[in-house]
Amino acid sequence: MKLKNKIIPAHKVPKLIKNNSFVIIGGNGGTGAPERILIEIEKNYIKKKRPKNLTIFHITGIGAVDKQGLNHLNHKGLVKKVIGGNYGLQIPFMKNLIVSNKIEAYNLPQGILSQLCRTMASKQPGIISKVGLKTYIDPRVEGGRMNKKTKKNIVKLLKINGEEYLFYQSPKPNFAIIRGSFIDEEGYVYMDHEATTREDLSIAQAVHNNGGVVVCQFKQKKQSINLNPHLAKIPGFLIDYYVQDQKQKQTYEIFYDKFRSGEKKLKNPKLSKIPLDIRKVIARRAALELKKNNVVNLGVGVSVGISNIAYEEDIYKDITLTVEAGVIGGIPGSGLNFGSAINPKSIIDQPYQFDFYDGGGLDVAFLSFAEIDKNGNVNVSRFGNRNDGAGGFINIAQGAKKVVFSGTLTGGGLSTSIVKGNLKINKEGKNKKFVNKVNQITFSSKDGIKRGQLILFNTDRGLFKIINGKITLVEVARGVRIKEDIIDQIPFKINISKNLKKISKNIYYEKKIGLKKKIN
Repeated sequence: MKLKNKIIPAHKVPKLIKNNSFVIIGGNGGTGAPERILIEIEKNYIKKKRPKNLTIFHITGIGAVDKQGLNHLNHKGLVKKVIGGNYGLQIPFMKNLIVSNKIEAYNLPQGILSQLCRTMASKQPGIISKVGLKTYIDPRVEGGRMNKKTKKNIVKLLKINGEEYLFYQSPKPNFAIIRGSFIDEEGYVYMDHEATTREDLSIAQAVHNNGGVVVCQFKQKKQSINLNPHLAKIPGFLIDYYVQDQKQKQTYEIFYDKFRSGEKKLKNPKLSKIPLDIRKVIARRAALELKKNNVVNLGVGVSVGISNIAYEEDIYKDITLTVEAGVIGGIPGSGLNFGSAINPKSIIDQPYQFDFYDGGGLDVAFLSFAEIDKNGNVNVSRFGNRNDGAGGFINIAQGAKKVVFSGTLTGGGLSTSIVKGNLKINKEGKNKKFVNKVNQITFSSKDGIKRGQLILFNTDRGLFKIINGKITLVEVARGVRIKEDIIDQIPFKINISKNLKKISKNIYYEKKIGLKKKIN
């Protein structure tokens, strides 16, 4: 078929999807979503009630909180099952379909899902990995099942040479929706304007090799003579149909930024200075764990601020910040730009980033927490009326040599201020984040200690470590009362270090904290 016959309007794509299809949708957080096609799938279903009963496979969070991305598929009957890495940016989809028990739903580690695209492409049976052991992914716990409607276990426990592993089976997809920036006269897909390259090549290979249909959204058609073959990530023979969207955004927030795609370098990148509040204080204390030449991952939440602090302290060139989507170096984006970075040093396919993480390549990971229990288990995946899933958290937390979990000790109405170098608690939060038992185990500290990891719990009130199996306060925030502000807010007994220190006073003032000197 000639290329001109392969380029079709977006509204024709739903007609290509058969009922009961297994569909892989590309995209990662705020980047790479084939938004135009997803809009038309929703329109077609509302009007004609097809396609229906789809199984959706996505790597992680395609959406913009309450709209776009997977939220276009927020219709009972359109989807019967979903397998994905995170649902925190698809709140209507998550609450209306998953939490409400209207569809079967699985949450698996983002890295595993990304790597599974490669095993599907090569028709390997699946992935054998330690990622997910002793967490809610483990079939002895929940098996990654997200609600009561979901009965079948898709994760198996194996023993090899006396050691435990999890086996993640490769599914057989028959439809793919991916995207790129440009196509040439032979339909080769180029990623010039993309902020991430994700696993779109592996997705296309997987569906093509399984005899399915691959549809690629693109922005412009160009002559190959004007394009760089290094950026021709997907050969044209893997693609069955193309959909042009000239308004395609680079991220959910930005139409196109050459400094995020790495085509140009911003000489003097400027980040807004974070105001001196509790979030900055927490991020600053976390940043004190950095050492020169560290390779680092920053999670969402309060840890994102470490990027700004690295810039303020002029150390962002002394460390390498990475994002699980495949971005290495530069200044990571946040919010709807998460997954991208300004001035990236390298943009690699996501499965390779997780190979590095899973193999223990990260020096330190800065992550958030929703709950921590007396055994040091951490929950970020299910809390309150939300069932977000873990994203890349499990891979990152299990693989890093050092992991720093950051957050406030309480939430829900907590009000604080920084006054003359001290933390002042104006109003205590209603919700205690240190609990007797977490709602879901996203990270097992006991298992992490066995792996030889250094584990820190970094809060507004102080810094905690696990010493001899007990959560122990080793540093206390300035201005904080140990009994009233810490002990009384934790429902289980903690230990107080005999060598208890006060957190560095520098982090409570506007001026720089001297991170440049410290890490050199």
